[in-house]
Amino acid sequence: MEIETIELPGDVPGNSIELRVLRFEGADSDAVSAYLQSSLHGSELPGQAALHFLIPMLEKAETEGRVVGRITVVPQANPIGSAQWQAHQHLGRFDYFSGVNFNRSFPLLDTFDTSALPDIDAPKSLAERLKAQLLRLALPHEIVLDLHCDDESENYLYIHQAFLPEMYDLASALGSTAILSWDSTADAAFEEACAHPALQLPEGERKARAVTTVEFRGLNDVNFATGKADAEGLYRFLVHRGVLKDDTIRLNVDFAGPVTPLENVEMIRAPQGGMILFHVDIGTEVRAGDRLVTVVTNPGDPGGDITLTAPQAGRVLTRRGHRYTRRGDDLMKLLGNKRSETARPGSLEA
Repeated sequence: MEIETIELPGDVPGNSIELRVLRFEGADSDAVSAYLQSSLHGSELPGQAALHFLIPMLEKAETEGRVVGRITVVPQANPIGSAQWQAHQHLGRFDYFSGVNFNRSFPLLDTFDTSALPDIDAPKSLAERLKAQLLRLALPHEIVLDLHCDDESENYLYIHQAFLPEMYDLASALGSTAILSWDSTADAAFEEACAHPALQLPEGERKARAVTTVEFRGLNDVNFATGKADAEGLYRFLVHRGVLKDDTIRLNVDFAGPVTPLENVEMIRAPQGGMILFHVDIGTEVRAGDRLVTVVTNPGDPGGDITLTAPQAGRVLTRRGHRYTRRGDDLMKLLGNKRSETARPGSLEA
C-alpha cells in the first residue's frame, strides 16, 4: 500500500488541509479498478469505520498477491467538514463560507478528462478545489463508492437507473434493504458527477461500471460490529467484480428489496415546529392513513398535537435523528409504490 498526502492550501495564509490517499496498485493494469471514499459529510462516520476495517483486509490481500485491479481509498474525503464544530456539535455538511452542501455543485464532465478542473492552487475556494481533487482521484476508476449515512436509517443505496439491475450485486453484498433509483437531478452531487461521463458510454461499457452513494444506516451506527460487517460487504463486492481474488467468496446477487424511483419517495415534512414523537420505527411497512409521527406544538396541551399519516402504503426507510423540529423540516422518508403528489425534481434533501 502506498500512502500519499495531498496538501491543499487554504483560502487565507497559514491554513491548509491534507487529503490522505491510500493506493493499492493491483497485478493487472487492465482489470476493473475501484475508488472508495467516506465522510464527504464530515460527521458521517459509518463509512469511515467500514474503510478502517477494510484496509487491513486489502493489505492482507496485497501481501498474498490477490489485488487484481487498482484500488484507491480516501477514508476522510473532507477535512474541512471534519473540522467543523460549533457549540460542541459536529457539523460538516455545509461550507461555512458559501452555505453550499459539500455533496453538491460538483463539476459535470462529459468525458473522463479532468485536465480542465481547477488545480490545487487555483484561484478558487478551498471547497471548490477539494471537489475537483476528489473527482481527479475518482474518475479513472470503473467502480466509485461514496460512503455516507442518514440520520436514523436502514442500509440503502442511491443508484442511477442506467446501472440497474447490474448493481444489485452491491446491494446484495452490503445487505442493503432498498435502492433509490434516479435518472437526473439538479444538484450535481459527487455520485452524479462520477456517473455523468459514464452515462455517455456505449451501453456495454456503462453496464460494467458501478457508481453509487452508499447510505450505511444512521449517524450513531458507528461500532465494531457494523464497521466489520460493512467492510466484509465491501470486500465481497470487490471480489465479485474482479478487483480482488478470493476463492472462498461466493456472492448471491439476488436482491429482493424495493427499488424505488425518487419521485415515489414520500418526504414527511413538519407543518409546524415542535417536539417529535414517532409512531413507527425504520423498516416498518405501513398502510395509507397509518399514523407516522406526531409534532407536539404546545407541550401539556394535546389540542396542539399534529399527527401526520402515511399518504400511501410503503416502507419507512429513514427518520430524523433529532427530536425537536422546525416548520418545514424533513422528518421521515417513506418508500411508496406510486409517484408522490409532492414529488420534486432533484435530490430529496440537503
